[in-house]
Amino acid sequence: MPRVVSCLLVHNGKLLILKRSTKVKTYKEYWGAVAGYIEPNEQPYETAVKEIGEEAGLGTKDITLIVQAEPVTINDVYDGVQYQWVIYPFIFRVTNDSKVHIDWEHSEYQWISPDEISQYQTVPYLKEIVRQHLQELR
Repeated sequence: MPRVVSCLLVHNGKLLILKRSTKVKTYKEYWGAVAGYIEPNEQPYETAVKEIGEEAGLGTKDITLIVQAEPVTINDVYDGVQYQWVIYPFIFRVTNDSKVHIDWEHSEYQWISPDEISQYQTVPYLKEIVRQHLQELR
């Protein structure tokens, strides 16, 4: 069962969401957070920091960990394929939002109010993570 991190990045009460590009394998053009597979030799926090660097261009000096939540197992169907994911949610505060630079995995990004997440087609469980952690996201 794949283990993945989902990293919510916040700055001045705004949440960073990224639109997945057409070049990724799953959830093409869905909105999501910085995310990635946890490699067998990695700890979830290590993966989170690595993925934030790769997907948002932010280093350890640009972020501060706010929450490392308990992992959640979810089931989903995408393009007729059944998936089961173990998601490790994280929330990080970003010190400078102008440093964000996305890679090929995403086609665009936006800073939104966490309350606006319901208006977007998102990857599985993202809306639930946002709702559960509204206090920490403000």
